[in-house]
Amino acid sequence: MQERHSAKRLAIYNHKGGVGKTTLTVNIAFALASRGKRVLLVDTDPQCNLTSYLVSDEVVDDLLDHSDGQEGATVWSAVKPIAEAEGDIKQIKAIERPGDIFLLPGDIRLSEFESELTSFWSDCTLRKAKGFRGTTAISRLVNDAAEAVGADYVFYDSGPNIGPLNRVILLDCEYFIIPAACDLFSLRALKTLGASLFGWITDWSRIANLAPEDTYLLPGRPKLLGYIPQGFRTYGGRPSREHAYFMSRLEKDVQSEVVAVLRQIDKSLAPGSMADRKLGEVKDYGVLISGSQRDGAAVFDGQGGTDEQRSQARNAFGKIANKIMARIKEIEK
Repeated sequence: MQERHSAKRLAIYNHKGGVGKTTLTVNIAFALASRGKRVLLVDTDPQCNLTSYLVSDEVVDDLLDHSDGQEGATVWSAVKPIAEAEGDIKQIKAIERPGDIFLLPGDIRLSEFESELTSFWSDCTLRKAKGFRGTTAISRLVNDAAEAVGADYVFYDSGPNIGPLNRVILLDCEYFIIPAACDLFSLRALKTLGASLFGWITDWSRIANLAPEDTYLLPGRPKLLGYIPQGFRTYGGRPSREHAYFMSRLEKDVQSEVVAVLRQIDKSLAPGSMADRKLGEVKDYGVLISGSQRDGAAVFDGQGGTDEQRSQARNAFGKIANKIMARIKEIEK
């Protein structure tokens, strides 16, 4: 049986769109890398936003044009043999970016793999080995890629939905972080987020017990590491009154809609106190964000915005990276 690589796997996940998942993921990765950590990014969003952020349009087009062939190098290329019942996963090489950042590129055709995941899940309930091979395909791909690049952390970037692809991604993670905009819709999404996670974890716990002996399994117990409010405006260095209102409600609703729900399964799935859970704040950095996307760089190293904005962004993401490392160390001590 394949061994799971020791890199910590995380997803910055909320099924609501427009909450800054990709921007947070890539900039936290850059901040961790600036602290000497090697980070593997896995783009499992069929929209390929993370891939488009980190490599040029020409490279993205070439990857997608050739992903179906022998030289294919996207996540779809790797899982295609599983999806088409032609064999096991194909190893692909992560793209290296400056600063110990590595990328397994996304692909629009991952939507085809997602369709197959529903069947694989059903096969697991029937104790069929092909079901477990399909359900764990991306996890096993990440084991090999993390080993090849010596990763300390793996971050998944996922699409804004509660589909079967995100189900296997979250069940493969040791931790997840909730990104949230400071608005009513983000608050309302927390209720369905908590309910979805409850169903995924409890279903997988039951299914895993059906697995044949020596089957590689997803860990299936993602812990809530914290949440990050983002995209709010400030006046005089503080969140605007409207955003501050939703920010205060966010803390309470994370507690009631996610923490309390996970603790119905096991208290260890939502460790710590309410005071521990806000990992940081990322305000609206305006043109700094679009400039960093254009440059394929960290928001604090891009060419847009002012030096003061870049300094504030470096400080904000640095604090988040430090807190992620400290929280994981505290939980696992």
